[in-house]
Amino acid sequence: MSECRATGAGAGCTRLFVAATSGDLAGEAPLLGRLAGLPLGVKVGLELFVTEGPELVRRVRGEGFPVFLDLKFHDIPFTVAGAVGAACALRPELLNVHASGGPGMMAAAARAAADAGGATRLLAVTILTSLSADDLGRLGIAGSPEEAVARLALMAREAGMHGVVCSPEEIAAVRRVAGTDFLVVTPGVRPAGAPLGDQKRVATPAEAMRLGASSLVVGRPVTAAPDPRAAAEAVLEEMGPG
Repeated sequence: MSECRATGAGAGCTRLFVAATSGDLAGEAPLLGRLAGLPLGVKVGLELFVTEGPELVRRVRGEGFPVFLDLKFHDIPFTVAGAVGAACALRPELLNVHASGGPGMMAAAARAAADAGGATRLLAVTILTSLSADDLGRLGIAGSPEEAVARLALMAREAGMHGVVCSPEEIAAVRRVAGTDFLVVTPGVRPAGAPLGDQKRVATPAEAMRLGASSLVVGRPVTAAPDPRAAAEAVLEEMGPG
């Protein structure tokens, strides 16, 4: 069961986030206006945040969209705690850190989010969806992506994270070790027939939800579509009822 339909840490979570770039928010028909009124949020990643800064997060929220602030903090615990506290002041719904920063760093991040009021839920990034099993071997990470993600998800849960980011292929493994009251946010989602881009471990929206995802992140299949609103509506329909 998708934990957006349950109680606990995932209650009320936004089920679809559209990954935007600075180009998507400019021009004569900016993305936010075209998506207005749809039950979805906006993922603000590194490129967009570095280009536009904190004011962009305030603007997106001001236009009615929940924000997934995808900054993937990874540093010593003291530095990450300070960054998490500053980011939580922007009131994103979701914020993430790298699980590979370790349990001490994640615990410091969780304390900082709680001290900031607890409205922002923290996610631990497990294994990037652009990495294959071959890539993990070259990085010295033992086992399959599924095994590595499961180890990191359990560590994240024990450190106080609200959930993880993982590819669709690892959703079931995360659910086995972390349970249903744990957010599983899934990038690497591509509607049937859409180009894969730089993603290597992917699924369709329907498959990801069936496997137990809480929320999906979709970028270019929506933002690069001739009609982004229609593309987003098609993804929401394929995801099924919340």
